[in-house]
Amino acid sequence: MGWKGAVLLMAMMSAPAAASEARGQFSVVVKPLPAGEDGVARHSLDKAYTGDLVATARGTMMSAGDPASGTAGYVAIEQVTGTLAGRPGGFALQHSGQMDAAGQRLSIGIVPGSGTGALAGITGTLAIRIEGGVHHYVLDYALPAQP
Repeated sequence: MGWKGAVLLMAMMSAPAAASEARGQFSVVVKPLPAGEDGVARHSLDKAYTGDLVATARGTMMSAGDPASGTAGYVAIEQVTGTLAGRPGGFALQHSGQMDAAGQRLSIGIVPGSGTGALAGITGTLAIRIEGGVHHYVLDYALPAQP
């Protein structure tokens, strides 16, 4: 087989990731950590996801601003470990959020290259909705086809 045939075979073997959606709820425990000399607040995150994603997560959040006045921002990284679509493994989520008079903006994405186990190669974004004190998530994700 020549190089053109090898390239074609490799392209066929690395099938494009299929887009999927996972929904459910999660609980979160936020605990303060010692603040740094920079004045940035730090917190630990412990989460439990239920629904289409069955997992636990641990992470660290840093925040600044004045949440009491409605102006603040935060960043966080959480490491998720569990089962998604019957595939065990893990991935990291990266958060970035701000709030001010214009409203709230939140971006949560799967960190590229963070997938482990059967979730290696995962990409996607997570949306959060809080209703009646209950945290809901929608994870839009893509996974490479299993060999």
